[in-house]
Amino acid sequence: MPFNWQDIENDMSDNIENDEEEFAEATLIEAIENQIESDNPPAAKATYNKLTLVGIEREEILQMMAHILALEIDGILAEDRPFNTAWYEAALRALPDMPPGVRLAEDE
Repeated sequence: MPFNWQDIENDMSDNIENDEEEFAEATLIEAIENQIESDNPPAAKATYNKLTLVGIEREEILQMMAHILALEIDGILAEDRPFNTAWYEAALRALPDMPPGVRLAEDE
């Protein structure tokens, strides 16, 4: 089989993208953990407690909450606007239901 630089470049690019996605997810989850610990915003801790009481595992809760935070950050970047605390807290409190039109990868 001949040596193909394009395959190596594609593999490296995939690895970099995966590393970036893992870093972004870890950073978002860390932000959520900080919000829960500091009780700021209060909806973070309230949502975590509610979802724990209905039997959802910690990892899944953090992923759902991180997804909501990511959506808000995407909105900030796309619309060049400030953080929408009211939307963010309402979206957290609505969990485990996602905002209309939004699905987690495993739901698709």
